[in-house]
Amino acid sequence: MSVPSPHSTVAARRIDPLAPSAPGLYTDHLVRVVHHHRTTEEAPSGPDSRRGRAARDVPPQPIVRTEHFVLRRRGRRIELSHRMRPEQLDNDLAGLLAEELFAPGWLSGSDVFERVFTGVVRSCVDGPLPAWTTFYGNTLTRIRQYWQSPEQAVHSSIAGFAPVYRRTLDLVGSGSVLDLGSCFGFLPLLLAEREGRTVIASDLSRGTMRLLGTVAGARGLMLEVLVCDAAQVPLPDGAVDTVTVIHVLEHLDADHGDAVLREALRLARRRVVVAVPYEDEPTAAYGHVRCFSPRQLTDLGRRTGHPFHVGTHHGGWLVVDPRR
Repeated sequence: MSVPSPHSTVAARRIDPLAPSAPGLYTDHLVRVVHHHRTTEEAPSGPDSRRGRAARDVPPQPIVRTEHFVLRRRGRRIELSHRMRPEQLDNDLAGLLAEELFAPGWLSGSDVFERVFTGVVRSCVDGPLPAWTTFYGNTLTRIRQYWQSPEQAVHSSIAGFAPVYRRTLDLVGSGSVLDLGSCFGFLPLLLAEREGRTVIASDLSRGTMRLLGTVAGARGLMLEVLVCDAAQVPLPDGAVDTVTVIHVLEHLDADHGDAVLREALRLARRRVVVAVPYEDEPTAAYGHVRCFSPRQLTDLGRRTGHPFHVGTHHGGWLVVDPRR
């Protein structure tokens, strides 16, 4: 049974990750997410509790119960309840949602994924900024923990990305850096923590870039954010020393991906760093639409006309050094 994302102008409404909401509750036109222990929404439905809830509706029967979530439908709206604790709130939430709800087909669509993800974060801690700073702080702490103890990396999306971030930091020298397709921006934050770097994060999502800029300010970091398509960046030629394109191309079709690589080469004075996962099939739950192999990365490098090398480290790497 699948709960699809409605294809309408209503469904296209932007997510505001910093919008006010009631404690323990996130709601928008498409989803409603409730923290089980922090609201009375999931109270028992006996006579006394019904009188206490007055005119509230009894929650509909669950579509599915998983280890971490209870999924329901009320009309066109998806309702999700959970018991996540603040100390559990980090980017491994993406893996939990994908494994328990999206991969089995109970939910589908990137818009629904983003809204449910936002809802769990926002309902777990009171206040928009405290909720997100908890999420970012926990995630960055766990990235560093996996750097120190990689043997702990079991069934964790953070553990999967930690060596990718580590490798990127090693490949990016001092100077200015532009990260294309930053999403939540963990990599730009890690880059901005290092001295001798000026960092710009970019993404197509205005709400995500506003969130990243706000969190960076709360953490005392200098980080510029830019809202744009990675194939059309409003910066001049050779604007930065290094451009990073980390786990972006697998989300794009071949033509769009080639345009992003051309744009990265236009913008970089010294180096372009590209990383992709190696998969047998694109992981649809994460929005992947194509796979890469070492041969395909080598072909991409040759087409740039610049010196390049291809390597393997928790996925594939293409590093191009433009001649300027």
